[in-house]
Amino acid sequence: MFRTLTTALLALMLVCGQAFADVRIGTWNLEHLSVRPGKDFASIAKVAQHVDFLAVQELMNEDGLAALQKALEQATGTKWSAMASHATGRSSYKEMYGFVWRDDAVAYEDGAVTYLDKGDHFEREPYSARFRNLKDNTAFVAATVHIHYGKTVADRTKEIAVLGDYWDWLKNVYDGNTNIMLMGDFNTPPTSTAWAGLRTSARPLMLQGASTLSTTDGQFSNLYDNIFVANESTIKVKSVQVFDYPGYLKMSNAKGRSSVSDHAPIFLDAVMGGKASGKATPFAATSVPASKPQVASAAGTQAASGPVRGNRTSQTYHRPDCPSYNTIAAKNRVEFDSEAAALAAHYHIAGNCR
Repeated sequence: MFRTLTTALLALMLVCGQAFADVRIGTWNLEHLSVRPGKDFASIAKVAQHVDFLAVQELMNEDGLAALQKALEQATGTKWSAMASHATGRSSYKEMYGFVWRDDAVAYEDGAVTYLDKGDHFEREPYSARFRNLKDNTAFVAATVHIHYGKTVADRTKEIAVLGDYWDWLKNVYDGNTNIMLMGDFNTPPTSTAWAGLRTSARPLMLQGASTLSTTDGQFSNLYDNIFVANESTIKVKSVQVFDYPGYLKMSNAKGRSSVSDHAPIFLDAVMGGKASGKATPFAATSVPASKPQVASAAGTQAASGPVRGNRTSQTYHRPDCPSYNTIAAKNRVEFDSEAAALAAHYHIAGNCR
């Protein structure tokens, strides 16, 4: 009798433990992810192994995703799976999206699809699929996007403005599933008024911090990367953070930008169903410090505070996290106290600043 009760109690504990099991979700712009000299897949995997599921932006080809999958299997000793979208983009330059997941934690369910963008609003149409969290048998929808940076703030905010319609499309395609996560590189801080359409249905999980690497070690710039969940979602957030991967890898920002990415990943520790129980086990690296406040520019848009560097020949300006910030010839260099000051002088953001 005692053995029967003990067995029943153990089974109940296992069921309850499974019902409240965590799943770790990540999103990471891996900056032109492809198999090429200098791309450090071992370091990428050392960071990405901290999650069960990762959405990837700026995937250049399927070989890059296959190399990441292989590196994750080598780093963890477990099986991983991956899938990629087709290449998207209006010009000869195109990108893909990718999902990669740990097979003992997550399984692909159905519905892998690129957004049917009838109005041609997006430079790179979002990609989504439905998965199952094997730890509690809960289905969730992962959607990812890389918003086009463009030449002006208006170029990116016009895509942000239609994300509310995209969210409605996701709900219809996936039968009203409320466990939707829209994640990626939005090239727009969560404080922007452009989010009004989406905020009626979803909320950003990252409200402070910064996710793009500065050229200065230990410093980060804009909060462009994020994860949105439905306002009525049953997802219970235990922790969410920008993962300071250069600090974790003991790598300089310059080395990280050249061999890993100019973006840090966002990591979410969550429970898909029920309530989160207990204190979340922290990730191996702490969150990066809060980003600088946003100030209104002379053009009426949002611009980051802090000094920027202009090029008087091209009439462009570069933030410290931009690749050409330190390559402007001294004779052409113009120092501005802020983006607002550069805009007021009729300079525009450099095309390679994303």
